[in-house]
Amino acid sequence: MDNETPNCAPDFKGSDLKLKGFRVYEIMGNAATVPTYNRRDFYKIAINTGKNTIHYADRGIETDGTILFFGNPHVPYSWETLSPDYNGFACVFTEDFFKTAERSECLTESQLFKPGGTPIFSLCEEQKYFIDSMFKRMIAEQDSDYVFKDDLIRNCLMLVIHEALKMQPTESFFKHKNASSRITTLFLELLERQFPIETKERPLKLKTPQDFAQNLAIHVNHLNRSVKEITGRSTTSHIAERVISESKALLQHTDWSIADIAYSLGFEYPSYFNNYFKRLTGTIPKAIRG
Repeated sequence: MDNETPNCAPDFKGSDLKLKGFRVYEIMGNAATVPTYNRRDFYKIAINTGKNTIHYADRGIETDGTILFFGNPHVPYSWETLSPDYNGFACVFTEDFFKTAERSECLTESQLFKPGGTPIFSLCEEQKYFIDSMFKRMIAEQDSDYVFKDDLIRNCLMLVIHEALKMQPTESFFKHKNASSRITTLFLELLERQFPIETKERPLKLKTPQDFAQNLAIHVNHLNRSVKEITGRSTTSHIAERVISESKALLQHTDWSIADIAYSLGFEYPSYFNNYFKRLTGTIPKAIRG
């Protein structure tokens, strides 16, 4: 997850973002934690001044200065802040918010957001001043009563995007130490990205090592060997641990029926879930619910 910290953590949840489609906030070191979004269903643009290591798919980049970052929900990424003092702005938004009748191009086809692209740009002082001004305008408008504020915000986003398109992307990426490390990182990102479960209507999609291997376009044996080499544990054990952890949370903190929980976790029948849970925990789901 991102390790950014704003000067004042906004009081909103991922569900609010899904409803409104957009949120922008300021980032500053030594303060409360940035809001996290349960699923990376959102595109992200961030400007940050400080020292960071950003991992994006199988690559990483070390930055020291001001950078502009474009996050794609279809590509695993994480952000490690290395300096105690850093600042900037970030916004997250859905594709539906960004798209209008006049602008129908899919974000995933954009040069900035396309998988395999380079989403990090180094900024000079003039570029930083301009991008900062766009974020400040978006912050001022997001809670205003202006009827057409969404259009104004979209225009600000487009100006940021066009400014980036004029730049040359940073190319000082480093590779992971080896292929096993890269594959394991991608697997763990994909696994964690599925949680927490937010709705009964959106069941788990990746449930087996084969599912993950297919998503990563590698053979399942290659995935299993890589995960075992790097973590000392099997792919199946990582998946099982996360499924059990999530099932306990759903049992304890929701009023969903056990059948609904089973379905949301990818089990076709509640009996399959009961047997799976008992085999791994020694007890039945109903006992956890108390």
